[in-house]
Amino acid sequence: MEFTAGGRLEVRVTPADVGKRVSVRQLTGGGPGAEKFTDTVGVLTSWDNGVLLITRRTGESVRVPAAALVAGKVVPAAPARRRGPAATFEELARAGARAWQPVESERLGGWTLRAAAGPAPGGGPGRVGFTRRANSALPLGDPGMELDAALTRTRRWYGERGLPAYAQIATGAADTQELLGAELERRGWRSEVTAEVRIGALAPLGDRDADVARVRLDRAVDESWLRRYQRTGAPGPHVRQVLGAGPSVWFATVPGAGDVPAAIGRCVTDGRWAGFMAVEVGPEYRRQGLATAVMTALARRALEEGASAAWLQVETDNDAARALYEGMGFTVHHHYHHFRSP
Repeated sequence: MEFTAGGRLEVRVTPADVGKRVSVRQLTGGGPGAEKFTDTVGVLTSWDNGVLLITRRTGESVRVPAAALVAGKVVPAAPARRRGPAATFEELARAGARAWQPVESERLGGWTLRAAAGPAPGGGPGRVGFTRRANSALPLGDPGMELDAALTRTRRWYGERGLPAYAQIATGAADTQELLGAELERRGWRSEVTAEVRIGALAPLGDRDADVARVRLDRAVDESWLRRYQRTGAPGPHVRQVLGAGPSVWFATVPGAGDVPAAIGRCVTDGRWAGFMAVEVGPEYRRQGLATAVMTALARRALEEGASAAWLQVETDNDAARALYEGMGFTVHHHYHHFRSP
């Protein structure tokens, strides 16, 4: 990266640049003539007590002492990916929310409080939320009150339902929520799960040479499909309600040798978008191309319904799935993080 202006290193970042994307270089060690430097690019989320806090695209927070700065400047927002469809963060966030609809919700200004809970397994006390995506606050705007008041209201709302309070925060694209994430961290909220939101063109996926004849598509989830689904225990009505809700929902099943399918998948068609979820293959059936077959069959159905672009979410520690989707042409658009209240 280039910091020089007329051959000189300059620090052109100030506390007034909080909220902007910056690129900085700091001295991290070494003696005269053998100095070591570290470069950091991200959103400047605070500048307090002589320390800069910069949130990288992945959501990682980096602390940089101002005294160690040797160069720095404001840089343009991260460029849009050239492969795949154009998309804004808010467009994808709203499409994702429509694909994972909660059992109940409440608006808090521009925020949406979402819950989808059932009784604890085994008849134990309390309730359990089905997927954090349907059991977290989605802050896409101003809550209509001071942040502390909004967080108090959020914690109370989830507490009334016997659930922990989560907020879904995005980083790494234009107009994402690095500043809000930093404010939550300052208040003791902690990120528990990080996922990539990936996008790609739908037609190349539908054109793949895959054994789609083995894939059955259904409008409703059945007992067989749920036996393969690993995200829940005994599925209650709230699980079926979340899975079945969405603009146009399809379930894919590849039959197995017994009463548990070899592979499953879910797709929600929503205008130009097709969202892929719950793609799972039994361990004994892996490396047979079944995940590709499931996604290809679902993509062809979504194309018939007028979709042209695809999105999916994958947790950052799922290396096998990330490699699969990379090979299918899906690129990272942004990251999201579920912050849990203290």
